[in-house]
Amino acid sequence: SGLRGRGGAGFPSGTKWVAVDVQESELKYIICNGDEGDPGAFMDRMLLESYPFRVIEGMLIGAYAVGASKGFFYIRAEYPLAVKRIREALAICREKGLLGENSSSKVDFDIYEGAGAFVCGEETALLESMEGRRGFPHIKPPFPAEHGLFGKPTLMNNTETFAMIPFILRNGTEKFNSIGSENSKGTKVFALAGKIARGGLIEVPMGITIREIVEVIGGGVANGKKLKAVQIGGPSGGCIPYWLDDTPIDFGSLTKLGAMMGSGGLVVLDETDCMVDMARYFLSFNQEESCGKCTFCRIGTKRMLNIMERITEGKGTQ
Repeated sequence: SGLRGRGGAGFPSGTKWVAVDVQESELKYIICNGDEGDPGAFMDRMLLESYPFRVIEGMLIGAYAVGASKGFFYIRAEYPLAVKRIREALAICREKGLLGENSSSKVDFDIYEGAGAFVCGEETALLESMEGRRGFPHIKPPFPAEHGLFGKPTLMNNTETFAMIPFILRNGTEKFNSIGSENSKGTKVFALAGKIARGGLIEVPMGITIREIVEVIGGGVANGKKLKAVQIGGPSGGCIPYWLDDTPIDFGSLTKLGAMMGSGGLVVLDETDCMVDMARYFLSFNQEESCGKCTFCRIGTKRMLNIMERITEGKGTQ
């Protein structure tokens, strides 16, 4: 189908599934990563709260495909309604004989609540957290496909990725392939926020331009102001200025501009927003959430933040 991970990295999902499938192990795990920590992002929350059965179905298909017998929903604790809805949906599935030891699938799913660390959105840090240790990423390889949860082969996908699977199986790969652009197939859900007339969640075909999203779907910039930039890809992403608003939103185009798809936060900035302040805000977020593992991040973000703070206080130097 050409489906790529919707959590931000855009890794080909089929490749990941095959990597888990070929592992020989008596126990394999499957994990739904619902730990979205990007400021302004709430796509996973909407899917978990509103379409729990779609995500569960995607996970069941994934478990069947790779031979996993135990699954987990990793959901951030700040989403109590999402946790409640998934819990109720799992109970209904067990009642209907779709989950549990006595079911036809022989698979069961549990919920694990994340404690609010941004770094736990990264798969190896998430696994450390689930095993009861500090959420601390490690160098890959080994990949979770080989050595994942409790050392067993583990398939981990973003909530939105799993939610795509039932559509692909029901309608076929050609239908899915007919939506989107050449290297980015299907649709993407974005959280449209910031200085926009009509904010909220949108699902759009890949390859749509920033201008179409802001002007047509979002109804333009709020209060008749002019567009200045769009911040995309979360705190690790970038700001795309107004003169590049004809850029198509797909994995390749955004990376070329120094931004990235990310999980789908899309913050609209108008002419009254200060780009230096925006840079300082996202740097402060990254600095605060840094797990401290790598010197560049632990010390580098702190130094960059010091420079930005001096500039915003009018004490900048050449």
